[in-house]
Amino acid sequence: MDPHDPAIETAYSLEQHAEGESRRLGAPLHLVEPLREAEELRRLEPSAGHLAKTLVKLPDLRVVLISFKAGARLMEHRADGPITVQTLAGLVRIQLDGERIELPVGRLLVLARAIPHDLEAVRDSEVLLTIAARPSWSEQRSH
Repeated sequence: MDPHDPAIETAYSLEQHAEGESRRLGAPLHLVEPLREAEELRRLEPSAGHLAKTLVKLPDLRVVLISFKAGARLMEHRADGPITVQTLAGLVRIQLDGERIELPVGRLLVLARAIPHDLEAVRDSEVLLTIAARPSWSEQRSH
């Protein structure tokens, strides 16, 4: 497998083109190195205490790397599809339905769609967020 093959997607930054080049989102195969990507994000100055980079964007799947400074917070929100949140570095705390869940390195949280939650970085942290399909993504594909 040739990593320079144009059919292989290596990463894409939706929020900020950190790697200085546009990448194809619809590639049939994605090779992603989240830890390397996290190192690159750490070198950038986050706005509002966090910086996000979309690593994979398919019609039915999104994978987003988010780097947080200690104390940064994503206020209560909901995802249109089921999600996973995995801590790659640091420590984050998720608040949902009155319960506080700590996610140290290596822990994976799975949430069904539309569950209100917020996230706080207890330390400088990187998390890998995966969002499964939402109806509007599939509808966009059929038009």
